[in-house]
Amino acid sequence: MKRKAVFPGSFDPITNGHYDIIKRGISLFDEVIVAIGINSDKKYMFSLEDRKKFVEDAFKDEPKVTVITYEGLTIDLCRKLDADFILRGLRNPADFEFEKAIAHTNRRLSKIETVFLLTASKTSYISSSIVRDVIRNGGDYTVLVPDSVVVKK
Repeated sequence: MKRKAVFPGSFDPITNGHYDIIKRGISLFDEVIVAIGINSDKKYMFSLEDRKKFVEDAFKDEPKVTVITYEGLTIDLCRKLDADFILRGLRNPADFEFEKAIAHTNRRLSKIETVFLLTASKTSYISSSIVRDVIRNGGDYTVLVPDSVVVKK
C-alpha cells in the first residue's frame, strides 16, 4: 500500500522550514502532497497561484511531491486522496500545543494519523509571518525561503 501524507498549510510563502519538512517527509512517505489551503477570510500577501508556483518550482525535480489547493477540512481532503497521514512541522512548544489539539480532533473524526517532524535547528525560527514582515520592510528575505520564492516589485 502506498504511504501518502498531506502537508497542509497556507505557504504564504513557503519557507526554508517548510522545505526542510517536505524534504524529510519524502524519505518517510511514497508521496507527499503539499496542500495549500484556501481561506476566504484570510488576507494573503501572495496570490494562490504564486504560492502554488513557489512550491512547485522548489520541488520541480522531485516526483514524490505533488502540490494542490483545497478548501474545507484537511481530513476530508485526506479521505478524497486516500492519504492516511497528515504531515506537520513543529518549531517550538507553542506549535506542539496547537498542533496536538488539531491532531487529536482529526483522529477523533477520522482514522488519519498526524506525523510530526521537528524543524531543523537552523530553520526553527523561521515562520511565514516573519518572512512577510521582512519583505514588507525591504529586508533580505532570500535567506529565509527557497530560491523559487521571488517577490515582484
